[in-house]
Amino acid sequence: MPLLSVDELTVTFTGRGRRDVDAVSGVSFSVDEGQVVGLVGESGCGKSVTSLALMGLLPDRGVRVGGRAEFDGTDLLSLSRNRMRDLRGSQLAMIFQDPLSSLNPVVPLGVQVTEILSRHRGMKGAAARKEAVTLLERVGIPDPGRRLREYPHQLSGGMRQRALIAMAVACAPRLLIADEPTTALDVTIQAQILELLKDLVDQEGTALLMITHDLGVVAGLCDQVNVLYAGKVVEAAERRPLFADPTHPYAHGLLGSIPRLDAPRGDPLHPIRGSINDTIPWADGCAFAPRCDFYTMECLHGTPELTEPRTAGHQVRCVNPVPPKTEQPAGAAGPAAVPLAKEAAPQKETGA
Repeated sequence: MPLLSVDELTVTFTGRGRRDVDAVSGVSFSVDEGQVVGLVGESGCGKSVTSLALMGLLPDRGVRVGGRAEFDGTDLLSLSRNRMRDLRGSQLAMIFQDPLSSLNPVVPLGVQVTEILSRHRGMKGAAARKEAVTLLERVGIPDPGRRLREYPHQLSGGMRQRALIAMAVACAPRLLIADEPTTALDVTIQAQILELLKDLVDQEGTALLMITHDLGVVAGLCDQVNVLYAGKVVEAAERRPLFADPTHPYAHGLLGSIPRLDAPRGDPLHPIRGSINDTIPWADGCAFAPRCDFYTMECLHGTPELTEPRTAGHQVRCVNPVPPKTEQPAGAAGPAAVPLAKEAAPQKETGA
């Protein structure tokens, strides 16, 4: 049994006088102990909402959450607020996207770190402070004793992110959720943060759910990858098969828009046209159809199901997947390699 098994997770935001919004719609995946699973996609595809639902951090009002999320046999979505507080920090932990807004700006760092040790490990006073120093040293923060007396604004972005990681791993959680942990950091700090997370998985056997839009992070860290679009998983595969043969047009487009050092000089990028707002309801067809260069009219006939069109374990939600590389024209490099007639492209409905 996987440590975390998410089955048909749905999150709907509701409001009086306005239509409901399905931020997450039937997402399913699993995470084993010692495994790194990635949730990948553009901003607005439902990655962060998925993590907040799993951690029980969505508001009670104006939100409907459905499906199951079993952690070690216990459905997280059915637990009370008090029970979730017991699990958060001890068994489950999360590294949030923006460390400056995630840390309390008017409380010294030492108080925030030792609070976790006191709540979940029963440590007090000098013992808690000594452990806090050890945690900051573990994540590579210099002069940790002094840093514990400082406020978040006195730390650099990289130090704040490291401090969040120290707080997240303080109780050796079995599942760690990292929501864009390298956003707004320079590349050298990014590499150090990722190395810290990789060591945590290797040494502690922690299960890591990595949420990111950076495919470079995915390539260097994740074992299994789930590509999300408009609240649904559109492609799920192990890392190497996904990068070697992206099958859904969206995943193909994400990879095709990345600059490559080995590309010929002057070779153009192949970005995905449109934006995340150019979509149609899943009930009417494939939500990606308005932006897709591979669509057919069959794409507009109801929600496509996840299937395995070519390789076992490589699931794709598409009725007209990208052809294998061996069948693509010579020199094809982007999602428009095998374009279909664009004059029949579905148009975004007003108000959709």
